[in-house]
Amino acid sequence: MLQYGQENRNKVMTTVMTALLMCLIMIATMFIKVPIPFTQGYVHLGDSMIFLAVLILGKKHGAVAAGAGSALGDLIGGYAFWAPWTFLIKLVMAWLLGIFAEKTSCHSGKGIFGLEIVGMVLAGLEMTAGYYLTESVMYGNFLVPVSGIVWNIGQFAVGMVIACVLAGALRKTPAKKYFVYKSI
Repeated sequence: MLQYGQENRNKVMTTVMTALLMCLIMIATMFIKVPIPFTQGYVHLGDSMIFLAVLILGKKHGAVAAGAGSALGDLIGGYAFWAPWTFLIKLVMAWLLGIFAEKTSCHSGKGIFGLEIVGMVLAGLEMTAGYYLTESVMYGNFLVPVSGIVWNIGQFAVGMVIACVLAGALRKTPAKKYFVYKSI
């Protein structure tokens, strides 16, 4: 009986944490944005919260929070036509990082490991490629979206730094008990 109660409590806590991080992703996407010149896009801090969500929640729940939170940010923020693409691109982005974070979780120690950094870079490159291809289809050519590549790389690079700092700080607080990957 006690075991069932603890298992149920863990499920509820995971659901609550997923919803909270989904909202953080949405807020960081919607309210902290800089328009990109010559495009209809913008740079935001949502990627930092996506990376943090995966480090806290793991691959599956982090990907759900990333896809839904980013798509909601687009929907509510006035970019509804991007929401389906954003959902898919950000979900895959988080899933990729989650694969690398799972590999890191088998190591002991503290802090961000090299595999997580590699995962963030590959996830960010997937996001950059995903938006480039989507914009190419939307605009009808492959030249117009080239200007967004550098901005997207800058966005995920800043996101990596912020996520690493926040994850490192959270691991020194009681919040560390909510991290799926305890050893990272």
